[in-house]
Amino acid sequence: MIAKDEAMLIKLFATLKDRAGAGEITLSAEGEFTVAELRARIAAQHPELAELVARSIVAVNREFAFNDDVVRAMDEVALFPPVSGGCL
Repeated sequence: MIAKDEAMLIKLFATLKDRAGAGEITLSAEGEFTVAELRARIAAQHPELAELVARSIVAVNREFAFNDDVVRAMDEVALFPPVSGGCL
């Protein structure tokens, strides 16, 4: 079990949510790291999400984040998978 101060709650949407079978995942996390490292940690701890996580939009504290932005364990993190579609 992951201690609360070492856990990051990550909200999932659309196909990520479907693939995980839940709207949230918990990631083991200590200190701070980049969004790129966050993607790698998610892929390692949740391999079923790896393909989508690499292409997903990451939001940290309700702001879109880039791969070199820093994430901390207490941040609010959400992942939005790529979407497709258009006008009929």
